[in-house]
Amino acid sequence: MMVVLMSFSLHQPDKASMQRGKKVYETYCLACHQVDGTGVPRMNPPLIKTPYVMGDKKRLINVILKGLNEEVEINGEFYDNPMPPQPQLTDQQVADVLTYVRNSFGNKGSAVTAAEVKAMRAKK
Repeated sequence: MMVVLMSFSLHQPDKASMQRGKKVYETYCLACHQVDGTGVPRMNPPLIKTPYVMGDKKRLINVILKGLNEEVEINGEFYDNPMPPQPQLTDQQVADVLTYVRNSFGNKGSAVTAAEVKAMRAKK
């Protein structure tokens, strides 16, 4: 029983990570994705229960590390405002902000770890 509980807790975001992630979000993400994660129609996509946010964590990490400069379709809407890469963010900052986004705005996702970010950054 103890092993199951410990395993489950590793995938849940901790409070400190969420708090740090919120600060990173407010500094780097809020202007485009808005305070409530709704984005800007036809420019900046929402972060609410979308495949980009709730799907493959590796793809999401790459969006932060490498940016996104192509039109994307989310929930039948198209968004084409380029997102610049954020190479200045540390692995921990990327993990924290993605954990925050994956667990805010009505989202309920697993945490992103600094080790996952480090592995994706190393792939260049």
